[in-house]
Amino acid sequence: MKPSEETRRLFQNDRFATDNGAVIDEVDVNYAKCSLKIEDRHRNAMGAVMGGVYFTLADFALAVASNWEKMGNVSLNSEITYLTAAKGERLIAEAVCVKKGKTTSYYRIDVKDDLGNLTAAVTATTFCVAR
Repeated sequence: MKPSEETRRLFQNDRFATDNGAVIDEVDVNYAKCSLKIEDRHRNAMGAVMGGVYFTLADFALAVASNWEKMGNVSLNSEITYLTAAKGERLIAEAVCVKKGKTTSYYRIDVKDDLGNLTAAVTATTFCVAR
């Protein structure tokens, strides 16, 4: 479903991600889809998208998926595998909760370009600091 204005306002405070172009496209229970338009500022010296851009977008999608209904989840651990360079004009990250626990949860985040290429795979564990 489309994110509410309240959700969009809340996550505008994620300044590093939003200042770098990340936007929320969809949210649902334990799910978020976020994207960004690839610009020259996102590229490294070789002309490819910098690895930190993939990770930032994935981390933002994780934050939205785990906190959009109620704040209080933080990342304990994240692991990223870079699979291929983005070839399209946008990056899209989809975060899905694989296992929701009382205090810890496990997420999978796929980052694709707008041509459908899987560019990075991320797994992350969150901890609920607010119960």
